[in-house]
Amino acid sequence: MIGENFSEFLPLHTMELKNDLFLRAHRGEAIERYPVWLMRQAGRILPEYRAVRAKLSGFKELVETPEFAAEVTIQPVDILDVDAAIIFSDILVVPEAMGLTYQMIEQKGPWFEKTIRTREQLSFLDQEIDVQERLSYVFEALKLTKKELAGRVPLIGFAGAPWTILCYMVEGRGSKTFSESRKLLYTDPDLAHELLSRITDVTIQYLKAQLNAGADALQLFDSWAGILGREQYTEFGLKYISKIVDAIPHVPLTVFSKGAIASLPDLTELNCSTLGLDWNMNVVETRKMVGETKTLQGNLDPCVLYGSQKLVELETIKLLKSFESQRHIVNLGHGVYPDIDPEKVKVFIKTVKNYEI
Repeated sequence: MIGENFSEFLPLHTMELKNDLFLRAHRGEAIERYPVWLMRQAGRILPEYRAVRAKLSGFKELVETPEFAAEVTIQPVDILDVDAAIIFSDILVVPEAMGLTYQMIEQKGPWFEKTIRTREQLSFLDQEIDVQERLSYVFEALKLTKKELAGRVPLIGFAGAPWTILCYMVEGRGSKTFSESRKLLYTDPDLAHELLSRITDVTIQYLKAQLNAGADALQLFDSWAGILGREQYTEFGLKYISKIVDAIPHVPLTVFSKGAIASLPDLTELNCSTLGLDWNMNVVETRKMVGETKTLQGNLDPCVLYGSQKLVELETIKLLKSFESQRHIVNLGHGVYPDIDPEKVKVFIKTVKNYEI
């Protein structure tokens, strides 16, 4: 488990940060205020992001062009005054590196021409993968961002959790039910495990390479955790998340399993420093489960930010009062929605920063 000597395992680049609140909160060290950042802060709500995006052919070109990815990663640090940057990328770069290419279609989301639904279709995936070469644009973006940040705030790297990546590789697109993916768990569980194992191996390499490229912390996004029951999520979700976090010990790492309320007791057993909570997960109840062994991250309902500035302030203070511990990183319970007013986000962030703990 992550213990008192956590700091001796940190990469050297984390020691030079001017604002290390985010990392101190991960480690359970004393903080003068709660750190705050937002999932999906790099883009979406900012006009400055849209101006950069307009120069390019689409979302994928932005992800794959390091200088632009670095620019939009830093924008929320400059404009919103958050306490951490998260590299602008996409969780689907992993299946693409494995040989399953995707398109990002405007207003519709990701689309894969090929899917993995039978054992024969595993042939669509490449056996020998040089992650460093295939995802070099991500690592270059991390290096550029780290240089431009100049130690102002920590830089977060990320990946999708294996179950969520499998969902896209099997379904071939976004879905409300991911019924093809769930069907696979019943009709060919061995194939599901084979695919999850391959995704896990690549993800471990990918996250380690992100650390080497300058990431100070990591986050795993399991966006579709909530579509599985507790027993299935233990077998097809947490089993592989556990392999990832165990392979990357002593690093600030957040596991965000959206919707996995029934699995919270199991999530608390993971060897990670921080658990991300969606807005339906109760902070007080989760704190009772984890005690002081883990940091919690979250979990304001993103829709609060549609309210008045006064409402945003009051709801944020209500959330802050629920923490009962310094081991908390303030965030939303999901990514910020694209049509939210950046001024409301600034109220949220300012309220957190002005709150005395």
